[in-house]
Amino acid sequence: MVRARTLRAAAVGVAEHGNSAVLVTVAAGGEFLDRRRIDLTDRGLPTHPHHHEGSWAVGRYLKTPGAGALSLADAVALVERVRASAARGARDSLEALAAAVPEPIASIAIRVCPRLPATVEERIADNRAQAVADSVMYREALATAAEGRGWAVYWYDRERVFQAAAAALGRDDVDAVLRAMGRSIGPPWQAGHKLAAAAALAATGRPGPRPTAG
Repeated sequence: MVRARTLRAAAVGVAEHGNSAVLVTVAAGGEFLDRRRIDLTDRGLPTHPHHHEGSWAVGRYLKTPGAGALSLADAVALVERVRASAARGARDSLEALAAAVPEPIASIAIRVCPRLPATVEERIADNRAQAVADSVMYREALATAAEGRGWAVYWYDRERVFQAAAAALGRDDVDAVLRAMGRSIGPPWQAGHKLAAAAALAATGRPGPRPTAG
C-alpha cells in the first residue's frame, strides 16, 4: 500500500550548496511542479562550523583571514547550534513546499553522504571528515525533516543520477527532458537546478534505503 501511494505522488530533488539548497519537485509522471532555493540556517551563524571554526580549534588554517582562536568545546557547541538551526530550517522549508505543491509529496532525493566519524569532535579532528561534515550535516537535516513528514528518502549518486533519471522515464538520455523543462519554466535554470530535477525524476517511485553513517 505504501508502495502504491509512492508511485502516484510527487518527488523532490535536492542540490545542496553549503547551507542552502535548490529544490525541484516533479509529479509522478515527471511533470514540473515547483522550483525554489532555500536557506537552512539563521543569519549570523557560520555556514561551515566543522570546516572553519572547528579547524581553528584544533590548530588548522589559523593564518587564513578571519581565523580566530576558540576551544574545541566551544567549536562543538557552535556546530550543535548550527545543526539545531538547520533542523528548524529544513522542517520549515519542507512544510512550506508541501503547502505550495498541488500534489502530495512522497519522496525526496538527497545526495548520498560519505561515512564519517561518529562524534563532532572526531569529525573536526579528522582532516578529511571536517571538509565534508558541514555538507553532510545539512543533507541529514533535510533527510530527517522529510522522514518526519513521512517522505521516503532516496539517496542518489551524483555521477549516476542522470542515468537513473533517464531509466525512470524509460529513456536513453534525460538531457532533452531537462532542456524542455528549463525552457518551460524560464530562468534560472542552472547546473544545480538540472541536478535537482534529475534527482527528483530518479526518485519518483523509487525510494532508497538510508546508508548507515559511522
